Amino acid sequence: MAKRKFTTFNIICLVTLWVILCGCVLAYSPINLMTIFTIIASGIIVFVPVYKSKKREKDNR
Repeated sequence: MAKRKFTTFNIICLVTLWVILCGCVLAYSPINLMTIFTIIASGIIVFVPVYKSKKREKDNR
């Protein structure tokens, strides 16, 4: 499987979309443990690949 590099534009779009979706979740659902867990889990799913890609890019310089 080919590993894709994230450009700055990709990261900005991904983070903006994640923030908007988290805002919708917080606005339209009750704040409880499941909601907080969902936001944290989605953050991990979104930001870990970005971090690994940027770290790999920095190591290759």
